[in-house]
Amino acid sequence: MTSPQKSPTARIWRRVLWINLAATVAATLLLAWFYNLSKPRELAVNFLASFIYSNAIGGLLCMTLSRWGRRLSRVRFPLNWILLITLILADSVLGTFIANLVLVAIRIEPLRAFWQQVYWGARFSAVIALMFGLSVFFYESVRSRLEEAKLELQARQLEEERARKLAAEARLSSLESHIRPHFLFNTLNSIASLIPEDPKRAEDMVGKLAALLRFSLDANQQRLVPLRQELKIVTDYLEIEKARFGDRLRYSIENSPTLESLEVPPLSLQTLVENSVKFAVAPRRQGGAIGVGAHAENGCVTLEVSDDGPGFTAEAIRAGHGLENLQGRLTALFGADARLEIQAGGGHTVVRFSLPQTQNQSAA
Repeated sequence: MTSPQKSPTARIWRRVLWINLAATVAATLLLAWFYNLSKPRELAVNFLASFIYSNAIGGLLCMTLSRWGRRLSRVRFPLNWILLITLILADSVLGTFIANLVLVAIRIEPLRAFWQQVYWGARFSAVIALMFGLSVFFYESVRSRLEEAKLELQARQLEEERARKLAAEARLSSLESHIRPHFLFNTLNSIASLIPEDPKRAEDMVGKLAALLRFSLDANQQRLVPLRQELKIVTDYLEIEKARFGDRLRYSIENSPTLESLEVPPLSLQTLVENSVKFAVAPRRQGGAIGVGAHAENGCVTLEVSDDGPGFTAEAIRAGHGLENLQGRLTALFGADARLEIQAGGGHTVVRFSLPQTQNQSAA
């Protein structure tokens, strides 16, 4: 049977009690040396008086610092130190007053010397309380900042782990969509029909299909890939789909060579293009036109895919949809610096996402 765990408050007070006991022993030894005390009764009386002083003042300091210390650490300098010193001095005076009341009550000190003892005791205890209180405040402030940094690091690690998980799910979803029986059947059937008419193009289609599937697997270890690599996969994917849809699928890709070294999440653009093929081309007899573009401005990289399909809104995206997964990946990787937008209307739909342009990207 395990013993119940002690609460944080109990641990704090237990620590304060040990500190006060150590301070009592030190004060007793110091007074014994200074006043040349050697009799057991004198030592016992001084030990008891020091113990009462230590707990009266130390207890007040503990309550004050535990209640106000964290709040004071958030106040700007020098106001935080002024408030802290004021509280410590007030605790030392009040603690001295309480300690002398106890000493008078148990008849260790005479009542007639009460205010004199409070006056001299407060002056001495104020110095000790300042040394102790400021040291504890500094220690707890450093410890609190270390804990906050540790929690922030853990949160960042969790976000990175979530980003990797979402990326893996997106790659798996993309790979699954590419190896669905109907996708492979239609693609291979299109390739087979090209063999007698255009063997070279059929061979190219086989290579593009292999490259697409290989990229879906190889991207598993990469958080970001060069834009040129992502555009190559997008082009291969569109060429494969064009073999299926023929003239029903029309596409254009606009990109500046200076942007090709910029890094983007793998299969991010491909997810948008696949969405356009699925909703703007496949269900319509006349097919559709898809446009892919990229540009950089004010330290941000914006990638967009447009089509002439019926369109949709962000509210229409269902859970587990490719765009929802992409939004989750962007948030996990870049936080509030990344955004995904959907514009639809007038027979035209644009889905774009923006990323911060990192130093490596800028240098590229």
